[in-house]
Amino acid sequence: MSDRPNILIIMADQLAPQFTGTYGHPLVQTPHLDALAARGMRFDAAYCNSPLCAPSRAAFMSGQAVSRTGVYDNAAEFPASIPTFAHYLTGAGYRTCLSGRMHFVGPDQKHGFAERLTTDIYPADFAWTPDWTRPEERIDSWYHNMGPIKEAGTAHATFLTDYDDEVAFAARRWLMDRARDRAAGEAAPFCLVTSFFHPHDPYVARHAFWDLYDDIPLPESPPATDPMSRRLMDGIEASTTPVTPEEVRRARRAYFANVSYIDAKIGELIQTLTETDALDNTVVIVTSDHGDMLGERCLWFKMSYFEHSVRVPLVMAGPGIATGTAPNACSLIDLAPTLMDLAEAGDPRVPLDGRSLMPLARGEQDDTSEVIAEYCAEMTGAPVFMIRRGAMKYIHCDTDPPQLYDLDADPDELTNVATDPAYAAQAVAFADEVAQRWDSAALQRDVIASQQARFAVHKGMAAAGPTQWDHSPQSDATRQYVRSHMDWAVADRRYRYPPLP
Repeated sequence: MSDRPNILIIMADQLAPQFTGTYGHPLVQTPHLDALAARGMRFDAAYCNSPLCAPSRAAFMSGQAVSRTGVYDNAAEFPASIPTFAHYLTGAGYRTCLSGRMHFVGPDQKHGFAERLTTDIYPADFAWTPDWTRPEERIDSWYHNMGPIKEAGTAHATFLTDYDDEVAFAARRWLMDRARDRAAGEAAPFCLVTSFFHPHDPYVARHAFWDLYDDIPLPESPPATDPMSRRLMDGIEASTTPVTPEEVRRARRAYFANVSYIDAKIGELIQTLTETDALDNTVVIVTSDHGDMLGERCLWFKMSYFEHSVRVPLVMAGPGIATGTAPNACSLIDLAPTLMDLAEAGDPRVPLDGRSLMPLARGEQDDTSEVIAEYCAEMTGAPVFMIRRGAMKYIHCDTDPPQLYDLDADPDELTNVATDPAYAAQAVAFADEVAQRWDSAALQRDVIASQQARFAVHKGMAAAGPTQWDHSPQSDATRQYVRSHMDWAVADRRYRYPPLP
């Protein structure tokens, strides 16, 4: 095989590209992401395939659609039998590792990664299963409400900063260990996924990042009135819990601060690549699992197909990556075939729903501009589908009127043109495509059957006592640093980087 590059993927959680300096926000400071984009490719129409953590991440890992993996919601098991890019890259000779969260539900907590350095931040069991037989019922024990907006502010530490600091430290140490291995003669390339929790709510920031911001503007877009948005407002209690302009400003300020906090983590990882002489042979990819409405259209968090919720940042830089911007619509489902292309991992054993983005990353012509997304989680009782093709975005749910937006003419999605005679041909074509692509009623039955089975399993597991699937990293302290059975001078030479001549 040729000299294949290392791969470093940095994944944020709930990071909307619209709230980064890299994508043009006038206030938010993201110098490290800016620098990465300046020497690489910025994808300007990248999307998630489901605006919710676990389904989006399963699509990212597998290159398969939500309706194929069955990862419908944040408590749906990601089957161990589904190949991921980590399986393919490990099999192709890469050293693969995950540091941070990936919201794997079920007993398989590695899904192809040879190593996993930290636990996850969310539970791996079925506790968070929604119930489509009672779609109007709000699940108070774990569901979003307006608390994060009302309680936004500053803190010296939170469970989120504790977690992300651990994720960054573990990733940087692992990168340093790979440099030590290379100095000792190991030639295998690596693929490290470093996945952080910020800027996900709660909207609480450290003072150093909070102090970067002042005079935060309020959202200017009018409230969304479509049925899905109204259900989301009811679900997060935005319909019944008023927030003041000052509370909105504080939440947005904390979010902006946490975007800069994550940008600082990007800088730390790039610095480690530089210190270990690995930067020039490493493709760095930065993305997120979904965005955050952050008060736009009176919506918060995700679970919506509006741009702030469903779009994600996607920046690639490194050997073989051109400098520029790519306007084509693409999605996280495209990253698995892209990574397999980069790693020369061969053909997948199962069909993938995505396409390699390497032609676009190399600056080549690519006429494909398409995203397919599926939402099968809370605050609906039927699947919600989205197709973006070119400038047009179509949204369908059996229980709701269709939505069609022309993003070139209406980037803020203020005018639904599904019934506009000028767009009649596009509306009919999209409706026909939805009917041909999906059997919505059958998918609804599958989702409900999955939920009911998980309710039964979770009840039995809870009654039997603790049965945790959560990943617990193993560490053998008898092999760390210097011990009595080893020559301390040998250990000293092993850990010192750069090594002595």
